[in-house]
Amino acid sequence: MQRSATEVMQSIIYSAIIDAVEALRASSKGVPNTLLRDIQSLHPNTAFADIPKELQSAISESTRAAFTRLLKEGYAVGPKGEQQQSRPMDRVPERQRRDFNPGGPDRRGPRGPRPGGGGGRGRPGGGGRPGGGGKPRG
Repeated sequence: MQRSATEVMQSIIYSAIIDAVEALRASSKGVPNTLLRDIQSLHPNTAFADIPKELQSAISESTRAAFTRLLKEGYAVGPKGEQQQSRPMDRVPERQRRDFNPGGPDRRGPRGPRPGGGGGRGRPGGGGRPGGGGKPRG
C-alpha cells in the first residue's frame, strides 16, 4: 500500500525527533541537570555548531535517512529544475475560451421600467436610508 507524502514526512520527522532526544540523553551522560541545560540552550537562533556533538550527528544521520526513505517510497528528491522534466504535468487540459455571445442577439432582452416606477438608477429621492442613514448626531 502506497502511503501519502504527508504520512511519510510525519514518520520521518517523528523518527528524527526521537533520535534527537536520544542523542540529547546520550550527551548528558544521564545527568538530569545537564540534559535540562542542553534542552534549554535550544532556540530558533541556536547555530548548528552550538548544539552538542551527539545531537549534530543525530541530525545529520536523520537527514540522510529521510532522503533515503523518500526515494525508497518513490518520491523524487533533487534540485529544483532537475526533477522529472520529461514527464508532462498531470493537469486538466485547458478549454477553448470563446467570446461571450459573439455577434448573437442579446438574450436578456430590453430592460423596461422597474416595478414601482423609478426607471432610473437608484431610489427615488436620492436613495440611501431614511433619516440620513447614520447614527443620530447630537
